Amino acid sequence: MVRAENLVKKYGEKAALNGVSFSIGAGEVVGLLGLNGAGKTTTMNILTGYISATGGTVSIGGHDITSGSVAAKRMIGYMPEQPAFYPEMRVDEYLAFICGLKCVYKEKKAREDHIAEICARVGIPDVRRRMVRNLSKGYRQRVAFAGALVGDPKVVILDEPTAGLDPSQIIEMRGLIKDSGKESTVIVSSHILSEVQTICSRVIVLSEGRVVADDATESLAVKGSGADELTARVRGDPESVMAVIRKADGVIRVKKLSGSEPGAYDYAVTGAAGLDIREAVFFALAKAELPLIALRESGTSLEDVFLRLTKEA
Repeated sequence: MVRAENLVKKYGEKAALNGVSFSIGAGEVVGLLGLNGAGKTTTMNILTGYISATGGTVSIGGHDITSGSVAAKRMIGYMPEQPAFYPEMRVDEYLAFICGLKCVYKEKKAREDHIAEICARVGIPDVRRRMVRNLSKGYRQRVAFAGALVGDPKVVILDEPTAGLDPSQIIEMRGLIKDSGKESTVIVSSHILSEVQTICSRVIVLSEGRVVADDATESLAVKGSGADELTARVRGDPESVMAVIRKADGVIRVKKLSGSEPGAYDYAVTGAAGLDIREAVFFALAKAELPLIALRESGTSLEDVFLRLTKEA
């Protein structure tokens, strides 16, 4: 659905992008990550046709963003980090205006039905007749999201969609993005990495204008960990517990964490890379008659992987 090949963007002698390539299929929800100045916004601006690339090509649904810009842009819905509104417009007037810009639903009844359907999707049917300037930050973000959905685009591009929202609004916006991924290809740029890990099935990491990682979100965390890491909660004497776990097949090291409940402690258990040590730890503790109360995979957070990748780059 979205294909970027060898994108280069120069501002004078400064290269903002230097050979960026990726392909995103239909129905994928992809996170675009990078430090400030890594090239995220430049990439998104090129994908939407807002600016042109110095070199390389972009196609949206098979349409070149330069030579077939009209057809390509009709397939795109874009929500910028700082949405621009005409504050004196009412919400439904603004969405009708976007319909006009995109040349969709020109017939009045069809346009009104489309706007009503979008407002229901993003949870703003009760504020349709209110002026945009009188809306809260959360509602303005929803209106901007609704604007991106006008025309039922095949590709939805969201730049920092939860910026400035409170925790409950962030959760609601995450749900809207996930729902959009059922019908469209979604590209999300965000500085909140835990949010990307929750929403996106795939992550593309940029650093200094280059792609330094492109993989499924879970796979990226596994590769970043380099080992199988567990947190085990065991009841019993800490020294005895640690001695037993150390002897389990594949265990490299054990570290006692804080006490979690009376008579029980949590232990960080690290195994050899690519080796599942859960059964070995379970049977070793059972043989020693030490009660295993809880066992979970620790893994590596996307933040850890992101910092390592950008540091290496």
